[in-house]
Amino acid sequence: MTVSGPATLSPATKLSGRAFYESIGSPKKIVAPMVDQSELAWRKLSRRLGADLCYTPMLHARLFVTQEKYRNAMFDALDGHSSTDRPLVVQFCANEPDMLLQAAKLVEKQCDAVDLNLGCPQNIARRGHYGSFLQDDWDLIYKLINNLHVNLSIPVTAKIRIFPSREKTLAYARHVLSAGAQILTVHGRTREMKGQQTGLADWKLIRYLREQLPPETVIFANGNILYHEDINRCLEFTGVDAVMSAEGNLYNPAIFVKPVTYKEPIPADCESIEELFPRVDRILREYFEILKGTPAEASHSAAKSHMFRLLRPFLSQHTAIRAEIAAINRNSTIDDFRMITEHVEEIVRVLFADDNVKEKDIIRRSDQSSDQSGAEYKDVPYWRVQPYFRPVNGQILFGGKRPLEDGKDDNEKQKEQKKT
Repeated sequence: MTVSGPATLSPATKLSGRAFYESIGSPKKIVAPMVDQSELAWRKLSRRLGADLCYTPMLHARLFVTQEKYRNAMFDALDGHSSTDRPLVVQFCANEPDMLLQAAKLVEKQCDAVDLNLGCPQNIARRGHYGSFLQDDWDLIYKLINNLHVNLSIPVTAKIRIFPSREKTLAYARHVLSAGAQILTVHGRTREMKGQQTGLADWKLIRYLREQLPPETVIFANGNILYHEDINRCLEFTGVDAVMSAEGNLYNPAIFVKPVTYKEPIPADCESIEELFPRVDRILREYFEILKGTPAEASHSAAKSHMFRLLRPFLSQHTAIRAEIAAINRNSTIDDFRMITEHVEEIVRVLFADDNVKEKDIIRRSDQSSDQSGAEYKDVPYWRVQPYFRPVNGQILFGGKRPLEDGKDDNEKQKEQKKT
């Protein structure tokens, strides 16, 4: 792998904590590390649309060191380029301190920091003993982080999940910071909250950490970011330094545009509707043009998944496009992605040739709302990108909760039933 990029600081002058955070521009809007999804082409698109800082996909430290094919596919000379892909944090999953350090050394001249994944809740992480399944081995976590802190020329950061107990979560956060993590990202969900049991992230617990940890501690919050205004809402509610988005960014990369104040309904000719919820044909075209100019293998491997997510509401109405995307395989070329893009553009062109489209092309607030901090949900036309709401027990819910007549969510009801 060719290593390029600006010279890094020596350990003696390495910035830490808030000084490091300020040196990368005090970012507020952050693209989360995601398995195979926050790769170079997607980061370029997200940066164009307002992201201040991006993380790479989660990279497997041992494979990164021992398998050149994997390393070259996941991270090449264009990753972390000083003019197109900074600031950048490279995230690794690992359970061997020396192997993690070797992996980090391979990228330290192409990024601004290295992050340890302590949040992945998937079964593959359980089997491999990494991610959130290191929560039970605090000694190993300390060794992993501290080894990087002592031996890297750039800072180490960490992304964690919470425990059910706020006191244990606070002790855990302090432990991670004491090992040398210079920024702490807190995903406000427990290890068990995944898939159909994802539910709402706990902003109250994140706020508790912010209040209990020293003011100079840099904290990022992750969870519950569905719309662009949720970024400011989270910053205000939790008091953290920045907000990270994963699924919200994947389904609508325009989630990071500057905040726009608007009233309901948004007129069809209002500029903000296109800023906040771009038409699928326009966002797909912009993504395709970036993909076309990004030869990285990881970007092309991820394109199929990105198209499915960008077009999710559109595909339910135009199933032929779904079939075209499903047919993409390792032998597909950039022309196959071009044909899909052009097909979508033609369908939307016909839609907007309808004289009545202006009456339909508006955003309305839904009757559904979150009980945590005043979030409102919106009905968005299917030809525009929009958030994805995970199904819970087979039902599509708003924000992961089913509104109940008494205003209490399912977890609260279950707790009351156990008491009785």
